[in-house]
Amino acid sequence: MEFKAVKPFEPLTAESLPTGERWAAQVKWDGVRMLTYSSGGSSRLINRKGNERTLQYPEFTDTSLYCKAQSFILDGEMMSIENNKPSFHAIMKRDSLRKTDEIRFAADRIAVNYMIFDLLYCNGEWVTDRPLEERQQLLEQVIVPNERVQLCQNYPDAEQLFEVMRRHNWEGVVCKDLDSTYAVGGKDKRWQKKKFFRDLYAAIGGVTYRDGIVNALLLGLYDEEGRFLYIGHAGAGKFTVTDWRFMTEEAERLKVPDRPFHNMPARVKGAAWMLPSLTVRVEYLEWTSGWTLRHPVLQGFAGVSAEQCTVDQI
Repeated sequence: MEFKAVKPFEPLTAESLPTGERWAAQVKWDGVRMLTYSSGGSSRLINRKGNERTLQYPEFTDTSLYCKAQSFILDGEMMSIENNKPSFHAIMKRDSLRKTDEIRFAADRIAVNYMIFDLLYCNGEWVTDRPLEERQQLLEQVIVPNERVQLCQNYPDAEQLFEVMRRHNWEGVVCKDLDSTYAVGGKDKRWQKKKFFRDLYAAIGGVTYRDGIVNALLLGLYDEEGRFLYIGHAGAGKFTVTDWRFMTEEAERLKVPDRPFHNMPARVKGAAWMLPSLTVRVEYLEWTSGWTLRHPVLQGFAGVSAEQCTVDQI
């Protein structure tokens, strides 16, 4: 049987985590969502967007090593540990490779774990209409855990798990209704996620435009020597249409010809520089290896001076 790739069920972001006996909390692995399709002795790995990733993870293509079912579709997360925690940067070193020689070399030096948390199809039958609790029981029957393949564990207390994740600087928690069916291509509150975000104040040193209106901000912090360092760009968040119009006016008023950042921003095409005067509060998930913000989210303009936007906040 040739499987057609499906879009996985996605959780909604929650401000507070659900409680109750019929809710299970799981670690939110900071990795790459991956579905495994296996039938007739051949297997394929497909990511959340429907892109083939079988070549990138050769150690997981022999599914007989970890699954006893004859045909199946597994849902899980490929993740890699770096500095004692799951690292999105590390897993992307594997996921972004395309050449066979590079993949073979990377497989030996960047260890990957497959954290399996759901089952869509098993031995000739779709099981997406069964409750999550039943699907998890099926997983326990067919999955043979090993050093690189594990089943995601359920925890009864979501807030307690979230606090553990916060203390260890992991990504967050996903809560799932044990009675939930699997909605292919769906996204609803039967699955909920809460990430642990940090925040800081940053000064604006540049902008980009779309149709004449500012659509993203280039952000910076001052170091101990007074150098203004680029830390990333942000366009998502709580800015309103009025905020973006105000930002467009201010970018024109504060425009300068030269780059205010000591280092070169990753995105300079279409950027307009400005005097670092306006400040914003930004939430973010973590720092990348290149010392830029990962998943920055604008929370609003900040009532602090640019001089207060320093690396001491980190």
